[in-house]
Amino acid sequence: MFFIFGSMKKIMMLSNSKFYVLQVLFLFGSFSMQSQLTKVPQESDFVSKMMSPRQIIEVGKGHYFIDFGKAYFGTVVLCSQRDQNDSLIVRLGEKLTATHEIDRNPGGTIRYQEVQLDQITGHQNMVVPLKADKRNTKPGAIILPDSFGVIMPFRYCELENLQVPMEELEIWQKVYHYKFNDEAGMFSSSDTVLNAVWDLCKHTIKATSFAGYYVDGDRERIPYEADAYINQLSHYAVDSVYSIARRTNEYFIQHPTWPTEWLLHTVMMFYQDYMYTGNIDLLEKYYDVLKVRTLMDLEREDGLISSKSDKLNGVFKTQLGFKNARTNVRDIVDWPAGQKDTGWKLATEAGERDGYEMMAINTVVNSFYYYNMYLMSEIAGYLGKKDDVKFFHQKAEKVKKVINEKLFDKSRGIYVDGEGSTHASLHANMFPLAFNLVPDSYKKTVVEFVKTRGMACSVYGAQYLLEGLFNVNESGYALQLITETESDRSWWNMIQIGSTMALEAWDMKYKPNSDWNHAWGTAPLNIITRRMWGVTPKTPGFADVQIKPQLDGLEFSDIKVPTIKGVIVAKYKLTKDGDPFYEIKLPQGMNGEFILPNSKNKVQLNNRVVKNKKILKLANGVNILQIQQ
Repeated sequence: MFFIFGSMKKIMMLSNSKFYVLQVLFLFGSFSMQSQLTKVPQESDFVSKMMSPRQIIEVGKGHYFIDFGKAYFGTVVLCSQRDQNDSLIVRLGEKLTATHEIDRNPGGTIRYQEVQLDQITGHQNMVVPLKADKRNTKPGAIILPDSFGVIMPFRYCELENLQVPMEELEIWQKVYHYKFNDEAGMFSSSDTVLNAVWDLCKHTIKATSFAGYYVDGDRERIPYEADAYINQLSHYAVDSVYSIARRTNEYFIQHPTWPTEWLLHTVMMFYQDYMYTGNIDLLEKYYDVLKVRTLMDLEREDGLISSKSDKLNGVFKTQLGFKNARTNVRDIVDWPAGQKDTGWKLATEAGERDGYEMMAINTVVNSFYYYNMYLMSEIAGYLGKKDDVKFFHQKAEKVKKVINEKLFDKSRGIYVDGEGSTHASLHANMFPLAFNLVPDSYKKTVVEFVKTRGMACSVYGAQYLLEGLFNVNESGYALQLITETESDRSWWNMIQIGSTMALEAWDMKYKPNSDWNHAWGTAPLNIITRRMWGVTPKTPGFADVQIKPQLDGLEFSDIKVPTIKGVIVAKYKLTKDGDPFYEIKLPQGMNGEFILPNSKNKVQLNNRVVKNKKILKLANGVNILQIQQ
């Protein structure tokens, strides 16, 4: 979890009972700010389960293939009714090369491991001892409780040289994850691909919670702000447990990461925490830190910011929270064409940036900056800081104006990649759409351009592409992207190649060091809830909910949305006449509003006709809406 050095790490391995005491001492003694951290995860926060096989196939004498159905983080436990005084080979993995054969060289960071047991002792649960990965257990990675032992993500198991009859052997996938209510969040619809994508993403959120923090997958087991933000929103869509999000948010106060856009996610994460929980304490504690994380100190006279600024010096990096003042803070936009420290190269030079031209004044970075100014104005309002409300509002308006003056090509009606660039990428246009920067008069041209680029972004970028499309009522095209089955740049491709969790990239060829367990690939999960169904907190803590559905393309859909106030249950279907029908049940203590596409629809709300209204008031209990198109 933290930057633990040699001797301390050895001490921590001495006993399970001392693990958390020592971890807390290290944490609370090292940094003054960390005295305010949400408590570290306790063993009681986690769940351990013994999962039985879905399928056992005999592939040869003493050679068995076992499929547990889904990949989880864990290990295998065996229990035989008799001894075997000869070695047993156990193989675990995430990927197959053939129907009943685990890929022993899966590539990238797809996991595989082979273990030889010297013998089997009868009538005893034997935990298969796995070898720790050097990268995800080094200083800086999240440390797991000692009681977990070494765990890895896997779905499949092979046993070779088994001399005990299979019917006399019990085998389990022993899995670990954070406490999770499988029934809290649910979605189904008339689109079977959409349902499969939802299930893929939901399982990803559950299975990747094994660390008690939002981590980047199994390669590093380190939190990164952009990963964590998508993870946070998707977690909110399926459960009302907020401790991981709050703990991870506080982790970033002392452990920021180097991309400018990642730093600019910090305010976004703290804002969402408040909106979903209604608990303002983290905003109060870290308000001054959040102001620094907006990077407003890098502003030039016209209000735009640049990572090339002389102001991004060692002193400012220290203020940002970096322990090393030499940290190379720089723009990322999306994955570059390669990473020197990993040795991999992407299949195309464009990488996941759609040919983005990296300029000193960057359109993507300044779009994030605008959104930070907007959110800080909102946060200042919740904290009663009236002068700051005005201050940040004025900054937001200024940045918006300058972006649309200096980074927008009016002759083409689209945004360019940065100041001095003539190149226009998907990214330079989808982020302004996502953050509501695009003037109404140019939304049509921006959207038309965006739709020519397809999914020319990473699984991370897809979050903002989909956000932008729903912002401008392009739900039909957004649904096409989510349910795409012909392109390998799709969630369906992840399912088809055999993963039960979201991949780090659309396919291994787009990022050859990828893993198969990355929660930042779960954009559809939160997009379906927040944008397709349009269920979001209107006021902090869901005192009031806003429901603004954009369910075009679906014949029916059911959803359960967990909130801190209770579960929202909603149903939708098209009538025989093709008119939308909704049944929405709000929990006690929650009121809401339903946003219609326009005020011209004839509507019945609880059998009463409503005319010339775009916003309908919803009350506790069941609300029935019939909309005549």
